[in-house]
Amino acid sequence: MANNPKFISYTRNRDVNANAPHAVKFANFKLAVADARISGSNIMITEPWVIGDTFEELTESLSLLAGTGVGLKISSSPKPWSN
Repeated sequence: MANNPKFISYTRNRDVNANAPHAVKFANFKLAVADARISGSNIMITEPWVIGDTFEELTESLSLLAGTGVGLKISSSPKPWSN
């Protein structure tokens, strides 16, 4: 990442669409990746579950970033995985 990177903050309500397929559950993440790519920004999340509740979802979300040049920062939280 650059010396003074720009960040787009991405959050989601974990309870909304909890049982939906990845494409529905993380549609806004896909839009955030596209916006970050266009603006030359990176994405910041507060905890890993923001982009996936399971290993498979995390992997699929990370694959959306692959090859885009968009970085991902997971900011510190008081407790890890405080959900």
